Amino acid sequence: MEVEDALYEWAAGQRRLSAAAPGDQAVLERVTTAILRELRRRLGGAFTTAELTDLYAEGTEWCLDLAVATAPESPQAWDAHVVADAAFARYVRSAVDYAGGRRLVG
Repeated sequence: MEVEDALYEWAAGQRRLSAAAPGDQAVLERVTTAILRELRRRLGGAFTTAELTDLYAEGTEWCLDLAVATAPESPQAWDAHVVADAAFARYVRSAVDYAGGRRLVG
């Protein structure tokens, strides 16, 4: 997967999260935060957009598992195209080669 494609998908996930029904926002944010914590654990300190994209390309099944564990009574919060993509969209902001909403190409 190309980094630019991943960035597009992640931004779309963030938009879907923002557009979710007000009654679903809290649980979606809770699951997204849990996925963010797991991303920090998996990638540790400094990372690049390519490393984050590689992790995403390996699959997000673990995000579904985490979503179900975090919100077992809220299947609306299990959609990886919302919670996982939004979490990746937020986490990419910490990449060493990402600034101002775009990937820095050296």
